Amino acid sequence: MDSTKTVKRTGVISDLDMHIPKVKAGYWINLILLVLIAVVCLIPLLWTLVSAFKDTKEFYSMPPTIIPKSFNSDALGIVWRKTNLLKSYMNTFYIAAGELGFCIVINGLGGYVLSRLKPKGYRMIFSCIFWTMLMPHSVKMVPLFITFVKANLTNSFLPMWMMAGANAFNVLLFKSFFDGIPQSYLESARLDGCNNMQIFYKIIIPLSKPIIVTVSIFTVNGACSSFMWPYLLLTDEMLVPMAVKIYMLKTEIPMNEYMIAMIFIMIPTTVLFLLTQKHIMDGVNVGGIKG
Repeated sequence: MDSTKTVKRTGVISDLDMHIPKVKAGYWINLILLVLIAVVCLIPLLWTLVSAFKDTKEFYSMPPTIIPKSFNSDALGIVWRKTNLLKSYMNTFYIAAGELGFCIVINGLGGYVLSRLKPKGYRMIFSCIFWTMLMPHSVKMVPLFITFVKANLTNSFLPMWMMAGANAFNVLLFKSFFDGIPQSYLESARLDGCNNMQIFYKIIIPLSKPIIVTVSIFTVNGACSSFMWPYLLLTDEMLVPMAVKIYMLKTEIPMNEYMIAMIFIMIPTTVLFLLTQKHIMDGVNVGGIKG
């Protein structure tokens, strides 16, 4: 029998570490705290799910009932038709798709220029992009809003798409990833006659799937939950996305129906998280390709 025993690891703590009393106590304390935090975070969601199927009288009854006395499954279809949420779903999809396209193409090209092409004065450009991240959002908001209004871009998805394409953080994220791609790959492509744009689309993009997936997830999630800019720029009710629609419904329908509408609003982001949670957890570890 092999005397060498394989040490099984559970995250950052190995089985061997778990035999140390202090480590074991710290592990269980942290686990209990995390479970309590998770329960606290789930309470509003669970309360929304429970309250959605109460009638108006039961919803406002005191003391409140935890389990609904009656379950009206027809309420889902009634609220869906009554609130016209399908249109808001489609508007959110258009905003998310446009933001995703602008973000990947424009921010990706920006990171590529700073990482590989390095034109004259690129250090100053890099510094300016970095310092814009330190500027308070409220400072940028007023001039941007005035610009969009004067350019007659209200009731259009274009402003949201343009802002997604000018995201300093994503530019730096792409640059950091591109810095890790071996220079030999690019030199081989140039020897084969590729120009800078061909290198970007044929070499850089295929090697950058991890960072593209990560940025895509956060961009789509941000578009689904975006409220302020759509609320300011989209005055036509037929153009508003889900986040704005749920705000507008607060005074238009009874509270129990409003809870059902909130369930519909939560579905896209919940499904997105369940389908992409592995990539979200791995996103913080995204790095360059080492060769």
